[in-house]
Amino acid sequence: MAPPYVCVTDFEEEAHQILDKKIVDYYRSGAGEEVSLNLNRQAFRRLRIRPRCLRDVSRLDTTCEVLGYKLKWPVGIAPSAMQKMAHNDGEVGNATAAGEMGSIFILSTLSTIPIEEVALKTPDTCKWFQLYVYKDRSLTESLVRRVEKANFKALVLTIDSPVFGQRWTDARNKFSLPTHLELANFQSSASDMRTTSEDGMSAVHEYVSNQFDATLTWKDVEWLVKLTHLPVVAKGVLTAEDAVLAREFGCAGVIVSNHGARHLDSIPASIEALPEVVKAVGNDITVMFDGGIRQGNDIFKALALGAKMVFVGRAALWGLACGGTAGVKEMMRVLKRDLEITMALAGCQTLNDIQRRNVVHECEYAKL
Repeated sequence: MAPPYVCVTDFEEEAHQILDKKIVDYYRSGAGEEVSLNLNRQAFRRLRIRPRCLRDVSRLDTTCEVLGYKLKWPVGIAPSAMQKMAHNDGEVGNATAAGEMGSIFILSTLSTIPIEEVALKTPDTCKWFQLYVYKDRSLTESLVRRVEKANFKALVLTIDSPVFGQRWTDARNKFSLPTHLELANFQSSASDMRTTSEDGMSAVHEYVSNQFDATLTWKDVEWLVKLTHLPVVAKGVLTAEDAVLAREFGCAGVIVSNHGARHLDSIPASIEALPEVVKAVGNDITVMFDGGIRQGNDIFKALALGAKMVFVGRAALWGLACGGTAGVKEMMRVLKRDLEITMALAGCQTLNDIQRRNVVHECEYAKL
């Protein structure tokens, strides 16, 4: 009998008991002293919901439309590397759950199941593909062509990783890809991911660092936009300036994200950066969000501050560990129910009813 899961923390605690410590640390950890990792949660707690009463919330509607696709609710699954470490269902499990819940799944370039298999096994899921631009542009282009052929609906370009960040926990653990898994979208990468450098750098860190292109500029974003017929979404935007550039260089949307606080420490929480991005480009391109979502009122707050959709990463991994596809679906049901309760108690019948005035920073009440 599975334990009752009433919140994301329940899934996380159970996953910590199930998974090997090195895998838990890889999924859980952040960069440096993990200041920004903690900020992702703390910043949500500093926001206050201003509820309205007697608003007739008897028929709640969580449906939305994002980049032309109609969804049952505004929460999707963010790209996370190597999901078969959590459960053998891996990326197929998360994609299946997202589809059955009427949402979006973003497949990581660093997946443990290849693009084509995920597409074949989840035909009814709206799938996007997270892309890095590599030093070898032909490798990048080949990935794009495979994604197009597999009927993915958008490319999510990670723009915040010219180099790999420093995660001290992974370095201490000398983390490497488990021997029974491989990076399924690449040829002959498995052995590269299972060696550790002489200075103790994790094998994953070493491998990916050698692939990333530190010369990348907005001109390369323009190249990608012209290369594909798919809409391109820039992921990793934390400033108004970069949001404006994403718009100018042809992106259809941006995801306000600090990469799960896994690359650069002391950057703002994603939710702290969201308002300035929305103010800069919110009427022109689709603004989305990830970073720190754990409950329904987090989703509500992000939507109130201008995000059209939010994504969860670690929460989906914890759900996956707790029963594969079924565990992810249950985690998403818990989140959806929590969002619906939050909407009802805040006096919002539809997502359009969730407005900026519904959320304020705690300092507004400190003035009283």
